Parts: sequence; C-alpha cells; structure tokens
Amino acid sequence: MHSFKAPSTEELNHDYLWRCSKALPERGRIGIFNRSYYEEILVTRVHPEILEQRPLPMSIIDNNIWERRFEEINNFEKHLVNNGTIILKFFLNVSKEEQKERFLERINRPEKNWKFSENDAKERRFWDDYMSVYEDMFNHTSIKYAPWYIIPADHKWFTRLVVAGIIYTQLKELNLKYPSLSKEQHKELLKAKEILESQK
Repeated sequence: MHSFKAPSTEELNHDYLWRCSKALPERGRIGIFNRSYYEEILVTRVHPEILEQRPLPMSIIDNNIWERRFEEINNFEKHLVNNGTIILKFFLNVSKEEQKERFLERINRPEKNWKFSENDAKERRFWDDYMSVYEDMFNHTSIKYAPWYIIPADHKWFTRLVVAGIIYTQLKELNLKYPSLSKEQHKELLKAKEILESQK
C-alpha cells in the first residue's frame, strides 16, 4: 500500500512516473496506490501554476502537454501489462454533497480532525473544473488493458462491495492453484507423515 503525497524534492527531480514506478510490487504481489501519476494530469491541469513551478523545460509546457501525458501514461501501463502486471483503476465517485458532509464530520469529530486539511475545503471551489478534467482523463486513459472503474461512493458499504467484487472476479480469472508435488515429493511427504505420527 502506497499513499502518494505532494512530490518531494527528489521526486520532482525525476520524471512524473518515476516515484510510482519504483513503488510497483514485484511479480506475484498485489500493490495498492492511493493517488498516483494521474495527479499530474489532474491537479496540475486545474492549477497550471503548479506545473510552471516544476523543474521542467519550458518548451514542453505547451498546449499539447496533456495529450502527450495521456499517451505516456497509456504506454507506461501497456509496458506493465506486457510484463505481467494486471492494472485495475478505481475512481471512487463521491458526490459534492457527500464530500461536504464527510469534511464537516472530520472537523466536528476530534478523533477525525487529523484527516482534514484546510486545502480540502479550498479545492471544493474548483469542483466543476475537476469534473471536467476527470472526464477528459477517463476518455483518454480508460483502455482495454487498463480500464477505469468509476464506482459510486456515497455509501461506503456499497463502494467496498463493488470494488471487492471486481478484484475477486479478476483473481478468479487468473485460475490460481496450489503448487503440485512430483511423485518423489509425495513419497517424501508420506515418509514425513509416518515419522511424525510415530513420535510422542
């Protein structure tokens, strides 16, 4: 499980895919990313001044930067899939009204104060802008080998049920089995059983 915060100085000195790339799980493992390189086509698009402060050549910050980044992300995910990674992308779609209620709960309940950032309330002013860039992102990066699943998220029980169902279906399709033993290994197993059963 990796929760990506605002990029560090080290991360900003690499390309925007780098920090997620180095956090990828090894083969046979499951990795969960809370936020990812998609922030670099969302937040930076709503707030282009952030992009201008990054150590990037000014020549690449042009009208085509988002199209290029869509292509780069699709190519990156294609590379991962070609090397055996299964990608499931979930967007937990909380309504504006529900988001407000959750923020107020975090403020009103002392044990949840740590979850709230003043910036959360400020960013709500850009709700429509975010919805627009989300739609564009889905249209460009929901592809057959790495689809987006847009999950209604006002009711947590429903969200968890749907996400768990998608993960279960994907795991079932892998047709995973326990390793099988050779005849020789099976004989050794029976011998070990005899030894154990004869012991006190």
